[in-house]
Order: sequence, then C-alpha cells, then structure tokens
Amino acid sequence: MTTTPVLGVAHSAPGFAMPRGACDCHTHVFGDPAAFPFDPARLYTPGEAPVAALLAHQAALGLERVVVVQPSPYGIDNACTLAALRALGPARARGVAVIGPDITDAELAEMQAAGVRGVRVNLETAGEADPERAAAALFAAARRVAPLGWHVQLYARLSLIAALERILLDFPVPLVIDHYGRVRAEAGPGQPGFAALCALLRQGPAYVKLSAPHRISSRPDQADVGSILQALAGANPDRLLWGSDWPHPGGRPGVPRRPEVMEPFNPVDDGAALARLAGWAGDAALLRRILVDNPVRLYGF
Repeated sequence: MTTTPVLGVAHSAPGFAMPRGACDCHTHVFGDPAAFPFDPARLYTPGEAPVAALLAHQAALGLERVVVVQPSPYGIDNACTLAALRALGPARARGVAVIGPDITDAELAEMQAAGVRGVRVNLETAGEADPERAAAALFAAARRVAPLGWHVQLYARLSLIAALERILLDFPVPLVIDHYGRVRAEAGPGQPGFAALCALLRQGPAYVKLSAPHRISSRPDQADVGSILQALAGANPDRLLWGSDWPHPGGRPGVPRRPEVMEPFNPVDDGAALARLAGWAGDAALLRRILVDNPVRLYGF
C-alpha cells in the first residue's frame, strides 16, 4: 500500500501504528525563489518544497510534529524557514536556524518566538575537516545560543567528530549530530570513530539523528544500518531522534552539482524508511522514545 504522491514520490504506509505526537526531526522547506532568494554562494539550487507539501507528507505518514532545519542554499537568511514555522504553528513545529557572527539579540529573540530551538553548524557540506576550525565554529555558536536554552546541531564526518570527542564531552549546550554521524554502514559498529560517537551519547551532551540512512549505506534496503542503530541505542536510547531529510535534497554519485541548474530531489520512500526504523528498533517502547519522547524533551513540544 502506498500513499498519495507528494512532490512526485508515492510513500509506502509505515506498516505500524504511529504513536501520537510522532515527530520528524529533520525536514527542509524551499519556498518560491522570488519571495525567498537563494544565497549566491550556494552549492546547489533546489526546486520548491512548500509548507503545503510538507503538511501533506506528514498527514500521509501519520506524523503530528516536525522540525524544519535551515537548508544550506539559503545561507544565513532564515526568512523561508521562519515563515514556514509561523505557518505550521507552535503546536506542530520547531526550527533549527543557521546564524552568522553578527546576529543580534533581537534577531535571536524573533527566531525564538517563531519556534527556533537550535542552530546548525554544517561542516560536511563546506568540506571542513580541521578540528581547530571546527571547534571554534561550534563553541562560537554555543556561546550565542546558550542563554536561550538552545542546542547546536552538527553535520560533520565521523573522523572529525572523533577528533573532537574530548572537548565535545564537555560541550556547554546539547549537541545534535546529523545523519548517524556520517558513519559508513557497511563498516559496522567496529569502524574507527564509532566508539567516540557512542561515548558522546553515553557520557556527553549529544543526541544522534537517525536521519537519511541512504546517505550512509549503498544498499537499496539499507539493511546494514540496522546494526548501527542498535549499537547507538545500546549507548543511550534516550538520545536518539528520527528524521526523514524530506524533501531529500543532496547530490548523486558521479553527478556534478551546478547551482545554475535546478537539482531534483532524491525519490526516497519515507514510509519504507519508517518501516525499516521500526524493524531495526525491534521494540515499540524504543520506537516511541525515538519518535515521541526524545523530541519532546529536546525541542520542548
């Protein structure tokens, strides 16, 4: 059984009773470029993925809450993300912004009122691999948002996360690590750096987003991600979040990214992704923690 197509993708039914208050913790909204222009320095140009399509996607999968993450093509102009949060409303939505060094307290207060509860530091898309520069960016973000009670969301490769382990254990605000920490699923839990990721879950301030498994696995069914999820759950089941990465931007292997050309979204079936998540979790109580309880604690629903 599949749902009505959203942005051209027919998503499978998840195959289990979705718990009340289930949250997709990683989505993006892309508005009309005439109203919300892209950053001239962007790496890619997406199509439109408006709030109406996001709501249809949520309804099709039985999801009631959502986190909208500022996508890189907008740079530090959060206007589209903030407009989406206002349209979705505080009962349903929270946001993660991207800020520059000159942001004012008034701008942060406006974001807080709209539903923003964190800021993203995207080191992976920028290709940043230097631990000193990475640490400086992370701690600068933490200093700005700590008074608001926000978290910092990190997108970085596993080797960089491992290099930062000692200082991140004492990070001053909650740290949310994107996309399974960019592990290599085929290498399993024994791969270099994975122990550091688990230590951050167990001892430090970290959450891990179980988002976009297609980014870490080359298998069509992503079956090799299951052992990764189970090892992370063994480290700390109260620090795991699920995200779809809808509408699935991201380059394709062997295809150069050209910002002058609109890049199509990847046709990922999020119903099938949820079904795999349930199978890997293997337990309704753990699934509820991931989909409901942990997002409530972090985002303040």
